[in-house]
Amino acid sequence: QVQLVESGGGSVQAGGSLRLSCVRAGRTSSMSVMAWFRQAPGKEREVAARITGYGVAYYGDFVKGRFIISADNTMDTVTLEMNNLKPEDTAVYYCAASAYGGSASTNYDYWGQGTQVTVSS
Repeated sequence: QVQLVESGGGSVQAGGSLRLSCVRAGRTSSMSVMAWFRQAPGKEREVAARITGYGVAYYGDFVKGRFIISADNTMDTVTLEMNNLKPEDTAVYYCAASAYGGSASTNYDYWGQGTQVTVSS
């Protein structure tokens, strides 16, 4: 089992920044990819960013250079720095772990409980 715990969500005005953190524990040796997904009301869950064990980062098309994902050497702590936030970034953000990676949520076996991000105009 793998446990993922997110923190750092909150409310911010448009143009502001937030930092999300995810701490993982448990049998993590096979979980080589960590990701942040988000889900807004009435919308499908989509990947915001993911990072591999080699430190290679990928971002969703909507990010457009505003977010940075990073991880420590063990990948037990993953951070998502979100800058220039927009009202459309409002969503619940989830940390996820996968042995395979990719942008599909179905590839991810373990999920955190989610943290709310609200951006006001």
